[in-house]
Amino acid sequence: MTRLADSVADTLSDAGLLAQGVGGFQPRQGQTEMAMAVVETIEEGGALVVEAGTGVGKTFAYLVPVLLSGQRALISTATKALQDQLFSRDIPRLAQVLNLPVRVALLKGRSSYLCLHRLEQARHSPQAAQAAYQRAIAKVESWSQVTQTGDMAELPGLDESSSLWPLVTSTRDNCLGSNCPRYRACHVNLARKEAMAADVVVINHHLFFADLSVRESGVAELLPTVRVTVFDEAHQLNEIGVNFLGQDLSTVQLLELARDVLGTGLQLARGLVDWQLLSAGLEKATRDWRLAAGQHRGAVRLRWADGAPQGLEVDAWRTSLEQLHSALETLRAGLDQVTELAPDFQRLMERAVAFAQRARQFASEPDADAVRWAEVSAQLRLVEAPLDIAETFSKWTQPAPAAQPEQDPGSVPVVQAVQRAWVFTSATLGADERLSWFTQPCGLTSARTMRVGSPFDYGQQAALYVPDHLPKPADPSHARQVAQLALEAVTLLGGRTLVLTTTLNAMRVIGDHLQSRFDSGLNIEVLVQGQSPKRKLMERFREGRSQGGAGCVLVASASFWEGFDVPGDALQLVIIDKLPFPPPDDPLFEARSQRLTREGRSPFAEHALPEAAVALKQGAGRLIRSESDRGVLVVCDTRLATMSYGKRLMSALPPMRVITSRDEFVSEISALAQDSPELPPA
Repeated sequence: MTRLADSVADTLSDAGLLAQGVGGFQPRQGQTEMAMAVVETIEEGGALVVEAGTGVGKTFAYLVPVLLSGQRALISTATKALQDQLFSRDIPRLAQVLNLPVRVALLKGRSSYLCLHRLEQARHSPQAAQAAYQRAIAKVESWSQVTQTGDMAELPGLDESSSLWPLVTSTRDNCLGSNCPRYRACHVNLARKEAMAADVVVINHHLFFADLSVRESGVAELLPTVRVTVFDEAHQLNEIGVNFLGQDLSTVQLLELARDVLGTGLQLARGLVDWQLLSAGLEKATRDWRLAAGQHRGAVRLRWADGAPQGLEVDAWRTSLEQLHSALETLRAGLDQVTELAPDFQRLMERAVAFAQRARQFASEPDADAVRWAEVSAQLRLVEAPLDIAETFSKWTQPAPAAQPEQDPGSVPVVQAVQRAWVFTSATLGADERLSWFTQPCGLTSARTMRVGSPFDYGQQAALYVPDHLPKPADPSHARQVAQLALEAVTLLGGRTLVLTTTLNAMRVIGDHLQSRFDSGLNIEVLVQGQSPKRKLMERFREGRSQGGAGCVLVASASFWEGFDVPGDALQLVIIDKLPFPPPDDPLFEARSQRLTREGRSPFAEHALPEAAVALKQGAGRLIRSESDRGVLVVCDTRLATMSYGKRLMSALPPMRVITSRDEFVSEISALAQDSPELPPA
């Protein structure tokens, strides 16, 4: 073993520094195996892909080798929450226990930082006369005097959904760069400088790909100096990357431009141009463009293979884009009169020109090598993107060619430097040993792969039930029948239930059914995604009856299938309404399926089934989060037990006990209810 391998093994042993200095730490074989693989990758270079089951302790498995190696490292996460956790808790705690003088920096996208220049402009916003706006601005200004980082996450009571947030932060569209009068004090630039001087830099996947496409955050400058790059929550890499590596145009971008033109114009060039008219013209064209996309229930993705998105009349659609282009050109002409007055106007001009070009692009035929779609909700967003990130991403991760420095005749040859190391890890990366679901679209087919199983005893801790009395998933009554099953189970259990749905419609049906059946006398509270902010729903659910409140059942879709961590007795029943196959009319899924067909491959076996397996594993993973957890997983889809492909999907699930009858299910739920330390129903 090498010196690094010895040091890592000792640190993770039962007598090591972690056992001595981290409360609750216990050596885990899987964690050590993963750490040794990370050590080998750091020492030899190349790419390592690790699927680490729940409870393995993958964070320490990569952090310990990285920190002990002394190599400069970049760590990227899918969520800002994990990013903050690594920076504020995990890395400092490990550095202290290991007695390592590590400089750590946190780098987020520029919209996560207070923009001092836009804060000054916000004081003069047309909204400034409103009392609530004044109070909010005063709060931000007070905080701006004491913050060292400018990270908006530090400001309590204000999140990204606030209408004030975009007024006091910048984006790559509206940032003035070096022309900004507050450039020297810019929090983004200061964070970037800290990152360039740090030993370990913590970023997120969105920032990584944003920098790949526009190189404005500093990651492009940072990456060549880094020896080790780790992607945690790597299963989201492809989807995040696809959205960043293409072109987009949205009503949000255009309405923000109209708002910024009005505010900046009235503040810096009042009376020189009719700013009200220009702003109103762009707003009207934007809203008319949104109306041209039609009315839809909820958020939808419309396929777009020819002149207009699916279901839209081509001439009307193109007319709306032409009118939008005309409004942007009129705006540009107005800005052209004042560009010399301030850099703000020059940047507004550049935004108007860029958006006009994109409007022209989307009025033309789609690129044959990309997929185009329209995302329609209250807002409208057009996207043209590659099918995956393989081509772009592989350029970064492939070994660099060996340098050939000039040498004097007879000198000793210079040994090639060790290649950079890339580590990708998540709890769900694929349904086969090669982790093809992840490695193929990310261009990592030559990477070393490994799967580390969970240390949990699923046979003792959890049971799987596939009800055979429910109608087929396509039956119109299916969602209501799932709701009835949930009703009976939740009543027995006293809450502590998460219902995951594959569609928003099923979520509404099940949520409405449960909310109409439970009254205050049963001491059960039904929470439904969308009726409160996600953070509040999560906090209330975790609380359960521990604070004397009612037991909780949460009915949710999409975003709650992963990243929702509820260890303990607050969650003991997970109900999944259907197998999570991707929607066949999703533009990305359809385009990827067509590509596989052209290659003579099976879209179902090689795309739809692996997608469903990974999603099912993510949803099932909500149930058991610690060695002491117990619970039942219910999959309300008979195809899991009756179809030939059900075996592949079953193999993706943790090895739970299988129960086959309704009586067994009731018995399991009753036993959980009796053993619960929570307060009894009122």
